[in-house]
Amino acid sequence: MKTIVQVITITIATALFAGAALAGSTDDPRIQQREQNQERRIDQGVASGALTPRETGRLEAQQAKIQQDEQHMKSDGVLTRAERKKLTREQNRASRTIYRKKHNNRTADVQ
Repeated sequence: MKTIVQVITITIATALFAGAALAGSTDDPRIQQREQNQERRIDQGVASGALTPRETGRLEAQQAKIQQDEQHMKSDGVLTRAERKKLTREQNRASRTIYRKKHNNRTADVQ
């Protein structure tokens, strides 16, 4: 029961983050698509039990930081090439972290 509540909470948080990201979309749809894909990978890891609640929280915080950086970068109305490059680098790092967390020996108790 506790795990189900955690999954529902994480799903709602993900939907809210995705909604916020779509409300202020960037000039580069690849950035948005990668954010959505990574959120989906995290949700799949929670559903399968490959991610513990603590790992999930840290991954979600990492995604929120990327979105916050993106909003800050485009606050002047322009997303420069250097800013896109920085966002891509952050997303690459997050992608590697998601993979490592999903494939380590820790598992959540999913019933």
